[in-house]
Amino acid sequence: MKQNLLTKIICVMFLFLGGLLHSQSISGTVNDKVDTLPGVNISVKGTNNGVQTDMDGSYTLNDVSIDDIIVFSYLGYKTQEVIYSGQLVLDITLLEDASKLDEIVVIGYGTTTVKDATGAVSTVSAKDFNQGAISSPEQLIQGKSAGVQITQSSGEPGAGIVVRIRGTGSARANNSPLFVIDGVPVSNESVSASGADIGVGSSGSRNPLNFLNPNDIESMSILKDASSTAIYGSRGANGVVIITTKSGRSAGTEGQFNFSSNVTMSETRNRFDLLSTDEFVQRGGADLGGAIDWQDFIFRTVVSTDTNLSYSRSYGKGNVRATVNYSDQLGIIEDTQLERITARVNANHRFLKDKLKVSFQGTFSRINDQVPFISRNSGSTGDLLAAAYYSNPTLTNNPDFDTAPDRNPANLLEYYDDNTNTNRFLGNLSLDYEITNEFSAKLTLGLDNSTSERGQVLGPQILAVDNGAIGNGRAAISNLDTQSQLLEFTVNYKKEFENSRLDALVGFSYQDFNRNGQNILGQGYNSSSLSDIRAITETAYSNTRNLARNYQAYGIGTFEGGTADEFRILNLFPSLNQSTAGLPSIPIDALSVDTFDNTDELQSFFGRVNYSIQDKYLFTATLRADGSSRFGPENQYGYFPSAAFAWKLNQEDFISEDMFSTLKMRLNWGLTGNQDGLGYGSFVNRTRWNTLGITQNSQLTAPANVAVADAQPDLRWEETTQFGFGIDFGFKNDRLSGSFDFYRKETRDLLLNSPSIQPAIQPFVFDNIDAVLINEGLELAIDYDIVRSDILIWNANFNIAYNRNELTEYTGPDLQAGNLFGQGLTGATTQVLTNGRSLFTYNLREVDGTEVAADPTILDKSGLPDFNAGLSTSVQYKNWDASVFFAGQFGHYVYNNTANALFATPQIGSRNNLQSVVDDGIVLSSTNPSTFFLEKGDFVRLQSAQISYNFPLSGEGDIQSLRVSASGQNLFLITGYSGLDPEVSTTNIPANGLPSASIDYLAFPRPRTFSLGVNVTF
Repeated sequence: MKQNLLTKIICVMFLFLGGLLHSQSISGTVNDKVDTLPGVNISVKGTNNGVQTDMDGSYTLNDVSIDDIIVFSYLGYKTQEVIYSGQLVLDITLLEDASKLDEIVVIGYGTTTVKDATGAVSTVSAKDFNQGAISSPEQLIQGKSAGVQITQSSGEPGAGIVVRIRGTGSARANNSPLFVIDGVPVSNESVSASGADIGVGSSGSRNPLNFLNPNDIESMSILKDASSTAIYGSRGANGVVIITTKSGRSAGTEGQFNFSSNVTMSETRNRFDLLSTDEFVQRGGADLGGAIDWQDFIFRTVVSTDTNLSYSRSYGKGNVRATVNYSDQLGIIEDTQLERITARVNANHRFLKDKLKVSFQGTFSRINDQVPFISRNSGSTGDLLAAAYYSNPTLTNNPDFDTAPDRNPANLLEYYDDNTNTNRFLGNLSLDYEITNEFSAKLTLGLDNSTSERGQVLGPQILAVDNGAIGNGRAAISNLDTQSQLLEFTVNYKKEFENSRLDALVGFSYQDFNRNGQNILGQGYNSSSLSDIRAITETAYSNTRNLARNYQAYGIGTFEGGTADEFRILNLFPSLNQSTAGLPSIPIDALSVDTFDNTDELQSFFGRVNYSIQDKYLFTATLRADGSSRFGPENQYGYFPSAAFAWKLNQEDFISEDMFSTLKMRLNWGLTGNQDGLGYGSFVNRTRWNTLGITQNSQLTAPANVAVADAQPDLRWEETTQFGFGIDFGFKNDRLSGSFDFYRKETRDLLLNSPSIQPAIQPFVFDNIDAVLINEGLELAIDYDIVRSDILIWNANFNIAYNRNELTEYTGPDLQAGNLFGQGLTGATTQVLTNGRSLFTYNLREVDGTEVAADPTILDKSGLPDFNAGLSTSVQYKNWDASVFFAGQFGHYVYNNTANALFATPQIGSRNNLQSVVDDGIVLSSTNPSTFFLEKGDFVRLQSAQISYNFPLSGEGDIQSLRVSASGQNLFLITGYSGLDPEVSTTNIPANGLPSASIDYLAFPRPRTFSLGVNVTF
């Protein structure tokens, strides 16, 4: 009996032990030598049994048997496989894989890898960013991605930057891509107050991304084709740039500080070869007894600084990173400065047993802009640059010397002040909850809020200004407040099957955009102090703005035709009417105030499905429905689908691994929309009061109502259909890798400010025109590790893109564009919108010898480059590293408006001239716009060069790393263009609403810069 009982007990024990041997649970942590790693994938190879590490890097894996292979994988780290031998605890240390770190690609509402991407997506990480004096994020990636053209409108700090992805896809609507910062789409409209024309013309736009500290950016992903951008629907027609900022995840549990500082010297790279004082007098110029080089007078060599301090820490449940930045960038023209102060916090924390992840990213910035008397459309007497180029070199630098009708550069610098102050906050809070192992939901709330004030003052001592400022003084105060609120909710489902993987996403998004502000104009002051004039104007507005209600505008002073001062109020509701009120006492002869307040809304539903089979056949499908308040009820919603397929050919048996380490074919198709550039309320009748001007004798202009929009209930989305084909390839473990892409984009229902059918209240009205705008092209990108050893790495990267742009099926009238400015050029144009040609095609009088034709000819020449290219190479040897970067554009033409306006004839008289123009003595039969001033814009620029040294440190002291560097930007330029620089971006808007391109008129010169920097981690 006892023996039978003992036998049964032994059998049960063996069965129990056998069960343990057959099925066991193991636990452990996963780290990377610095900190634990959350989200590591752990699975039993060949099965569906798998888990992920929690925020502490801990895991528990059940049902593991002896000799099972346990796989540990994490994006950016080398995959590790371990044969299970029965242990209960298994801790793993993963090693970073530099090649896989580059594979991480941030896409719309998620991430993927280069190898798994089905669309045309490229990522530029911080180590590959352009170096030097960088004031905005776009400059970091200039020339780094095939098919992406980035042009700074001028060399002025903070100037607007034009970004084009795969060509120019719209004749009138905004062609800039959508920027998404940490998941929040931001408007590409300027948030800085635009100012007014108080005698100099209008100034160029400021870059809306200036508020973001480039040192806070970890990577920038560029979505180029419709399959990757359609998830953003109507906002993805021109491509999408996703900016991801740095977090504290890799900082370690003890935390670390990082300090970096750069000192930059900037100078002019080249100048116009004007006649010197002696040469001017010898050639018959008027000798006024002085001697001055006006270019030396307005240009300067300056030193700028950029300083950053950050703290990062990663702990068990989350991580945090906080930064502060101070940047003081001085321009190479007197009275030019961009001062930026930013503070940023990125924080992540997990709650509820790590199922709820709460994240916050916030940036606050203060930008102070100072600009001189410079304009993009000044008239015959020009701005500060024009005055410096044409002014008599025998003058002195006396600011009170009257050179009318010409302008005195010293006078413009002394008695003009222009300062803008902009505060901006961009923040988002997200809650990501893991419902099950397969389902998760995410709520994102975003806020983008800015306030901006610009003050422009002409002192009463100003000369050669014909608007009444002389002897009176004139000031303009422009206030702009913008606010955008975002609410997004997404649900994600991920499921791994035996030989396939599914990733599905559905979501809802709502975002509104409000712009409101005031434009204030004053004239006639009892003070000659520029700061006092601005303060008096601000006080006068502050004391009068609440004396009336529900007004659009008001004026205080004597109106044209009147004999006494009035306080006249202009109302919009219940209908257009004007009234008067008791006259307030203000120390200004005339004050005009105009207000605006517009809100647009965008509501969206979207979904995406990614499905892969055997990790070889990848499918993606998306659909987004966008509803916009910019269209009438019948056309508010647009529907934008896309589809893509990728095939990893290198994983097929018929492709040898010895030949290809990567070989992937991509096919994509998609439809995206565009509403940008349309503006507020363009589909309904809208009438408002005109802006009250102030005449030369300080009288207010008579009020009048004007129609600002005509009813267009059929106004609808501009739509772009795009399809493409691409190949990603790699050889020798991707030591040589690259991609080749072909695409074709067709844009229909083009939004255009078309001529109205007469008789009409307005000469132009927004409409969808029947035409197809085609962009098709090729892109090639190659990356090669020429040498790769333990002590030496030499890499080269080259990209080039070709794009053909053509307007087809257009039956409307030819529309003139490309306005010129300067003496004798009022109303002159150089470009035309016409069927069968590209946008920005030139329409000019041809020149035969010195004879200028009477009528213009539409030329087969455009302001759009056919080719954009970038070449970079970097070398790392032991603790040294160096890099150089070249950029180029080819196949386009630049119109030299500066030469046409200032240097069209060899005469000098009271104005200076180019030595070459005077000596050549070419006298054209007409100074009208002609091909004489049209030049090839091809160029190659050494954009940047850098050398750095990393000090070898033990890591045991307080200082963990120390790096010093020296860099240069815009070091030399190879071009046949006779102007200062062929890389220009002009966006003047003439009466018919068409933008222009490649017209060089008094551009702020690009500086050559040299920088010294230090970077310390402790």
